[in-house]
Amino acid sequence: MSTWVWTSPLRDVTLAELATRVAGWGFDVLELPVEEVGDWDPAHAARVLADHGLAATVCLVMPPGRELVAAEPATVTATQDYLRRVVDVAVQVGSPVVAGPAYASVGRTWRMAARERRDRIAELRDNLAPVVEHARAAGVRVAVEPLNRYETSLLNTVGQTLEALEGLPVDGCGVAVDVYHQNIEEKHVGDAIRSAAGRIAHVQVCGNDRGTPGEDHLDWPDVVAALAEAGYSGPLCIESFTGENASIATAASIWRPLAPTQDALAVDGLKFLREVIGSS
Repeated sequence: MSTWVWTSPLRDVTLAELATRVAGWGFDVLELPVEEVGDWDPAHAARVLADHGLAATVCLVMPPGRELVAAEPATVTATQDYLRRVVDVAVQVGSPVVAGPAYASVGRTWRMAARERRDRIAELRDNLAPVVEHARAAGVRVAVEPLNRYETSLLNTVGQTLEALEGLPVDGCGVAVDVYHQNIEEKHVGDAIRSAAGRIAHVQVCGNDRGTPGEDHLDWPDVVAALAEAGYSGPLCIESFTGENASIATAASIWRPLAPTQDALAVDGLKFLREVIGSS
């Protein structure tokens, strides 16, 4: 369960409150976004999670000004430094991944001819490589997330992301599959997942409207079957957002309630996903 369902940015007090509730509902993992390093204390988080029997995953965040492509060298260097620090946070809380669009800021789009696209993908490989090596040495994988066409013009599909990661070590990086984005961009979500067999590092789930899994039109049995066929055995992290926080609601285009309550989105989503997995 992502803490973004309730709050942004994450703080120590809120993390402790959410860990208690999420563990009580029966979740196994709490996903912790690092909007800015220092928003919350990793040592404190590790203790809280251990006290509640929860594992962690970590999300990287790419606001305007964090760029690995088509940017000034100083911006790229600062972004690499941020990503390496997020990897260090992941180590402290025991997360096996840092997941997110580790290439460009969310919402940044521009038209690219085929040659520029090839150049930008090569640039991404070069600029991501030192981060991946840092992660690999720490036993963490960078899970690179394709986003829908309205949030990026660089990596929209699983196939594009696999191409971008060619030549980078599998044990240091992989694809983060978010079914919200893939429902928009893929011809067939299940087949896109199957195409990434052995390279899926993280999975985020929600309804096609960013709401509760199961209260939507996605073919969840096929999604679960595809993940099994692709060899993925990690968590399915429910990621949605609260409309009560002005900055995150605007960034994620949350203009209306997506569930009766944020708690219901979590509890009902968990119940549904466990039923689907149990029957597969």
